[in-house]
Amino acid sequence: MKILVTGASGFIGGRFARFALEQGLAVRVNGRRAEGVEHLVKRGAEFVQGDLGDAELARRLCHDVEAVVHCAGAVGVWGRYEDFHRANVQVTENIVEACLKQQVRRLVHLSSPSIYFDGRSHVAIREEQVPKRFFDHYGKTKYLAEQRVFGAQEFGLEVLALRPRSVTGAGDTSIFPRLINMQRKGRLAIIGNGLNKVDFTSVHNLNDALFAALLAAGPALGRAYNISNGAPVPLWDAVNYVLRGLGLPPVSRHLPYALAYGAAALNEGACRLLPGRPEPTLFRLGVAMMAKDFSLDIGRAREYLDYDPQVSLWTALDEFCQWWKAHHPG
Repeated sequence: MKILVTGASGFIGGRFARFALEQGLAVRVNGRRAEGVEHLVKRGAEFVQGDLGDAELARRLCHDVEAVVHCAGAVGVWGRYEDFHRANVQVTENIVEACLKQQVRRLVHLSSPSIYFDGRSHVAIREEQVPKRFFDHYGKTKYLAEQRVFGAQEFGLEVLALRPRSVTGAGDTSIFPRLINMQRKGRLAIIGNGLNKVDFTSVHNLNDALFAALLAAGPALGRAYNISNGAPVPLWDAVNYVLRGLGLPPVSRHLPYALAYGAAALNEGACRLLPGRPEPTLFRLGVAMMAKDFSLDIGRAREYLDYDPQVSLWTALDEFCQWWKAHHPG
């Protein structure tokens, strides 16, 4: 099977492209940073650089491939809606159109459980429990992108969407690096009582799920799937596990939720008034995510994709710590 992996210069896309090569697939990769895919090219991947906002480039990328794993997109909690819409919705529309024009058989779309998040606690949330109002631009545009993907079924494209929660392991550049930097600056505090349980996903388990989505058939098609390790853990236990693994002091200072949320609101408001609208150091969304329970029901993935997460969170965190120390010796 020959596949295209978009966003391969990023963490998830890059790790899956490598995994697909190890499984014997022919892999074409796309990304904006050539240096981010050098390791894939050395392993035999074909690299085509460029911006997926270019519809013609998307069509060229989809030529002569059987399936596309679409991992490209914008991630974050700050910025203009137009920018998130362009990176998450319009780019996905280009990929969908390219798949249809080039007669690609299947599109596996990497979505996000951020679409569920509304500032409240959620335990074992199911795929159909999408809120009526989205908390931020990222969640809204990821959901709109999903709708574009599922809309292509009527034209014969086989589609699946995966919503992995807090993916970590070697190469994670988004979850723990921010927390590590905050702790080094003395800015990290446990929000609320510190007992909130959340889901994580080992990148190895996500690779298995994405690969299963490439091979799935029949009733598995046309569905969205929650993906996680299936074992929620106290968030601050995981954070302190990483800090100890890196030789940093564990976080022990507590901050009341209402105080932290109010400070974040003031911080965001001030940044909106400043020239250039700089990114705040504290977000309401981030405060809520660090204080609330948030876990997924992965029963659908177990049933239709035979998904069975094998790699524990602690193994994934050990892998992350080893990688971090190798790349950040200071």
